[in-house]
Amino acid sequence: MFIEKDLVAASATPLVLGILAEGESYGYAIIKRVNELSDGRMQWTDGMLYPLLHRLERAGCISASWHTAENGRRRKHYTITDAGRNMLAERAAQWTVVADALHRVWDSAVLPPAAEGWV
Repeated sequence: MFIEKDLVAASATPLVLGILAEGESYGYAIIKRVNELSDGRMQWTDGMLYPLLHRLERAGCISASWHTAENGRRRKHYTITDAGRNMLAERAAQWTVVADALHRVWDSAVLPPAAEGWV
């Protein structure tokens, strides 16, 4: 399913913060988790994720540290901070308002039959 760029961008920060609220993670694992959470309908790339991680780190919402895996590969791991948890709570509240409004309008609107995998 194609998801418009605007929706991907708007959902990226709360998704990443939510994933990091589950526990420390690294880039590839975050991309894999988004794929799992969306049942494969959201395909993120490195080029989309890493600029977001860098912005969140600069804003103090996440912290990063280098770890060496058992195979010897170094990976940058990310952890949510208290500021990030506060931002996640704010974004969750905002998304709830938006989602409720959308569901109300969809319930009252005359829509064509939903495509496979829609709503």
